[in-house]
Amino acid sequence: MAEANAAKGCGAALTRLHPDFPVALENIGGGIALFAGPDSPVTQAIGVGLHGEVSDADLDDLTDFFLSRGAPAAAEVCPLVDMKLYERFAARGYRLLEVSDVLYLELEHGVAFGELPRGVTVRAIEPHELKLWTATVAQGFAEHYPVTPELLDVMEGFAHRPDAESFLAYVDGEVAGGGVASAFEKVGGLFGASTLPAYRRRGVQRALLEARIEWARAQGCDLAVSMAQPGSASHRNIERFGFRIAYTRTKLIRPLDAAAAQSPLPTPAA
Repeated sequence: MAEANAAKGCGAALTRLHPDFPVALENIGGGIALFAGPDSPVTQAIGVGLHGEVSDADLDDLTDFFLSRGAPAAAEVCPLVDMKLYERFAARGYRLLEVSDVLYLELEHGVAFGELPRGVTVRAIEPHELKLWTATVAQGFAEHYPVTPELLDVMEGFAHRPDAESFLAYVDGEVAGGGVASAFEKVGGLFGASTLPAYRRRGVQRALLEARIEWARAQGCDLAVSMAQPGSASHRNIERFGFRIAYTRTKLIRPLDAAAAQSPLPTPAA
């Protein structure tokens, strides 16, 4: 639900920044559904089924929320829901799109950090650096997600949330990467970290993790949470800090075309 709240805050920020954007938010089935454009990576539902039974009407409303706006219906589902919910999604044409691990770290007893690699520094951004931060983080994701206007808008929305702090990382004084952290009910969410290709394997991800963990602790959080693809370099970096897997979430999607919903989707890039 901390992640769902972060998405909700992103949607609210997009509405403030771009009143002409067709942003829509709705509480459905115990979760939050966000529409921020048909091609936006945050157009999806999060947290559905975490607070008890989800009715057929809820699932129909969820599907219609997206399809009526010209977007595929998408939901990130935690496996701690009633397992029958997956069958009910499947009956409505939803298919598996991707999986990712949600990892957590208890902050109560502190985390021991060693010295950063030489030349690597991290700091919170200044207000005038927002565009620089947005472009840097988006470019760091470029091999996985094209740097589209929709992606830049999403990164800007995350950075403008009142419960968030954005960070830039430097190597020898040059911008090398960035990330963002947010706080919700003592859960520190570590989102959107990326490193520019030229500065990888230099300790940038580690530095961004340390800075955001310290920020979360300063906000009174007792848990830090991050997401990563299983087996990825980011996953290994996070585990080195002592993070443990809380659960593996699934992203389900129901394409706009009813016929397409009956055929397998291509396996996405890691």
